[in-house]
Amino acid sequence: MDLGDAVGGVSWLTVLLAAAIPFVLGALWYGPLFGKRWMTASGMTEEKVASGNMLRTFGAAFVLQLVQAVALAVFIGVEAGVWVGLVAGLFAGIGWVAAAFGVVYLFEQRPLGHFLVNAGYMVVSLAVMGSILGAWG
Repeated sequence: MDLGDAVGGVSWLTVLLAAAIPFVLGALWYGPLFGKRWMTASGMTEEKVASGNMLRTFGAAFVLQLVQAVALAVFIGVEAGVWVGLVAGLFAGIGWVAAAFGVVYLFEQRPLGHFLVNAGYMVVSLAVMGSILGAWG
């Protein structure tokens, strides 16, 4: 299959859903589940969060999650199924994103807790995205 066929077979509605789901997960992950740990590890404060441009932050985050969802949809293909999507998302999350975060965090000497919160979110997020894309892609 060539790239044109792979992109042409993507279910764009499913891609939109897969890109939106990390917002729900992120609200839980960076809120009640690990919010305090993340704020401490990252040096973020309530004041700094409140001073940011949330429209720009959430808009840009959605565009980037859309890029992730499209790339994952093309990577797993249109006939993957939920389990292949889940495994592909886990491999992408662990093998690419978490590993890349790990390299950067080592050189930046960031705390292990910061890595675990951020990498964990990405692994779970991509696994959920992959499951959705595999099931309905």
